[in-house]
Amino acid sequence: MAKKEFINLLEANIFILDRLSDKLKRDPVVFSGYPRQQLSILVRLHMGGPAKLKDIARREMVTAPNLCAAFRKLERDGLVLRKIDDNDRRNTWYSVTKTGEKIATQAIENVRNTIEKLFGTLSRADEEALTKSLKTINGILTKMELENA
Repeated sequence: MAKKEFINLLEANIFILDRLSDKLKRDPVVFSGYPRQQLSILVRLHMGGPAKLKDIARREMVTAPNLCAAFRKLERDGLVLRKIDDNDRRNTWYSVTKTGEKIATQAIENVRNTIEKLFGTLSRADEEALTKSLKTINGILTKMELENA
């Protein structure tokens, strides 16, 4: 019974977080002249470090060829660097430049401000309970990630 309850709660929370995420996305779609997908790529590269095109495509749930245009613009604007893997020329690695880091940091700050507004009406008690729960969830998920790495 506990496992089924866990799965139901997890599923419910995923849907709730998805709806809250939709509220975050209602903010302007373009920041610093870049569409949301390009900013998402930039932020993920900034936070996660260099990545291969195929891995980024998988995370963004788009095909690698569809990402090429986005990367061409980001590269042309000096926000990302592209490097062919010396060991396997079929792989291309992308990383963020200093200019890209600045834009990614601004985008992250905008998202944080929007989240703060979204949760700004929480009572102090609800905020403390949610924070404690999120710390627990984060710890468990981090442990799971390390065990399954």
